[in-house]
Amino acid sequence: MPSIVLRAEPGDYPPTVLLPGDPGRAREVARRFDGGLEGATLLTDHRGLLGWRGSLRGTPLAVQTTGMGAPAMAMVAEELLRVGVTTLIRIGTCGGLLREMAAGDIVVVSAAAPYDGTTRRHVRGEPYVPLPNFELTAELAQAAVDAGLRTHVGPVATVDLLYDPDPDAAEHLRSLGLVALEMESSILFYLAARATAAGREVRAASILTVSDLIGPRGTDAIAFLPPNVLEQATGRMVEVALSVVAPDVPGSSGDLTGRDR
Repeated sequence: MPSIVLRAEPGDYPPTVLLPGDPGRAREVARRFDGGLEGATLLTDHRGLLGWRGSLRGTPLAVQTTGMGAPAMAMVAEELLRVGVTTLIRIGTCGGLLREMAAGDIVVVSAAAPYDGTTRRHVRGEPYVPLPNFELTAELAQAAVDAGLRTHVGPVATVDLLYDPDPDAAEHLRSLGLVALEMESSILFYLAARATAAGREVRAASILTVSDLIGPRGTDAIAFLPPNVLEQATGRMVEVALSVVAPDVPGSSGDLTGRDR
């Protein structure tokens, strides 16, 4: 078995997989599949990392929980790549750094600075910033704008700490032009780039909902969305991602089915 955590075999997952950190969000994605949750196939519930396979408007899709943080994302993404997945889209949340941001805004990630130990271990500490697939990122950004959502496209910091003890860390990252803090994109982009360098056609991207704004003293978050409002905001983000991977009109710019290998 090539997959210890997901307990999957080649062919279990379709080429395109959405990656929420939250198992509850994974369930909500599966509810949107053709036939709803009852029509979807539960692929795994090992360690609470819920994953379902189904289709949307006839396009085969899967949703797979990653859990929180780069180490968890690394395990899940690595195993998905091993069983043949070629398009991976993180659908998560982030802390906004830009003063003009509002909670509930969308961030489409253009690069992920690896402040996490997992990515740095993979790249041996060399100066390297993992990038998402440009075409897929552009499609997500355009779809978010077309949906009327306040959308920011820019680089984020992938960090290990939800509660950073350094009160000046966020202000420093803001001064570097980073637009948000999150915990998984860097390693996802790196693993996709590594697979591409090895000769596979693999694409990765991240679309995030701003769940809170990071204040001038770092861990003092401001304008944090209450759970019910956050669920509505992430639901809009999910619809954007689904519109790209399973468009209403076959052959549109978001149709991935002909490009997956």
